[in-house]
Amino acid sequence: MLILTLYKIIMMLIQVFTWALVLYCVMSMLLGFRILDPSNRFVYNVAVFLGRIVEPVLNPVRSILPQFGMLDLSPLAVLLALQYLVVPALRQLVMLSLQSHY
Repeated sequence: MLILTLYKIIMMLIQVFTWALVLYCVMSMLLGFRILDPSNRFVYNVAVFLGRIVEPVLNPVRSILPQFGMLDLSPLAVLLALQYLVVPALRQLVMLSLQSHY
């Protein structure tokens, strides 16, 4: 049952990262359109916190993807990779490990 517990923890971390990435994208747009004030200390701290979580994953993806002008598609690529590559692969590994125990 340790495998299932680890699976649930990893899935929860993936969900938290997904929400952090979505919030980072929305906050970036709101800051870009000057709806949120970057001189506000709380807004600045939230933006920096989300950036420190998300940017280490986005930077390698940005170096791989071609430039689309001012449009950054790296968050979309990361979300698609998480949902269609990482999660199914993780699920398959858990199923295989559970089948080998029985």
